[in-house]
Amino acid sequence: MALVPNPVVNEGPLFAEVEMGGDSSSSTVRATVVQASTVFYDTPATLDKAERLLAEAASYGAQLVVFPEAFIGGYPRGSTFGVSIGNRTDKGKEEFRKYHASAIDVPGPEVDLLAAMAGKYKVYLVMGVIERDGYTLYCTVLFFDSQGHYLGKHRKIMPTALERIIWGFGDGSTIPVYDTPVGKIGAAICWENRMPLLRTAMYAKGIEIYCAPTADAREVWQASMTHIALEGGCFVLSANQFCRRKDYPPPPEYVFSGTEEDLTPDSVVCAGGSVIISPSGAVLAGPNYDGEALISADLDLGEIVRAKFDFDVVGHYARPEILSLIVKDHPVSPVSFTSTSSTSKTESSST
Repeated sequence: MALVPNPVVNEGPLFAEVEMGGDSSSSTVRATVVQASTVFYDTPATLDKAERLLAEAASYGAQLVVFPEAFIGGYPRGSTFGVSIGNRTDKGKEEFRKYHASAIDVPGPEVDLLAAMAGKYKVYLVMGVIERDGYTLYCTVLFFDSQGHYLGKHRKIMPTALERIIWGFGDGSTIPVYDTPVGKIGAAICWENRMPLLRTAMYAKGIEIYCAPTADAREVWQASMTHIALEGGCFVLSANQFCRRKDYPPPPEYVFSGTEEDLTPDSVVCAGGSVIISPSGAVLAGPNYDGEALISADLDLGEIVRAKFDFDVVGHYARPEILSLIVKDHPVSPVSFTSTSSTSKTESSST
């Protein structure tokens, strides 16, 4: 694939688009997945990079652009945050402080900036971020429309392995599917995509363009993406970062635990594998393991109907009298308050 190494800002494309064909009917949506690295510990620079990527994607005609998991805020690959059973180191706590400082508030100024970008380039935007809510962090996906409006978010409901040390757990209130002019859009993050009941909830909401921001670059990930496309009768857009060791701070500021001694600045630490798959299971674009890239395809939305004719997992292929799912989609809070002032007013009005 043709890629432009070491892109220079404002001097031509960041990198060449990987393009696959499609028809030009009114039911066709031009979608792009971004495969690029965070500027780690530098959220303003990452936002600048995001805008350059959006501008590039828009120049290729993209109507929908999907970014990787944790693109804003960063995926802390290789870090242990100084955690072992029964102990946390001072260095690890400081590392978490810096990571917390790189996260963003939702809503907040960075969300406003992302919304403005979506409006400026007239694209629907799906962006992976690290969300800061007080002192707890969440791995989150934000959704924006092409008019520059923030639509809402999905918080990862089950972080994987050591992610559970640094990220909180989402609840059922943030599993949205948005009905937009380019299709019904939702997202599940990384290994959430291996949770059958979560997928079923999204299918029941009518998802048509299933976004799967991830940090999993293994070839076996492609099997999950193909299965979801077939199971859900939907387009699957998986976006992952492509990162080299030099995209992270150098040691000792940042250390890849257990592998640092084997890495050079050019060592690939996340190989990407971003891909777009049709409801029939056909790979439309990717997977790309070559470097940073924009990966695009034209999505014929009519293919969703054709796929559902064969298999509609929550329609004619369901057996609700045998198998059913209950989704608790209300917000869950650890603390709730009963207002004494409201009680006083009620008592006063009744006397």
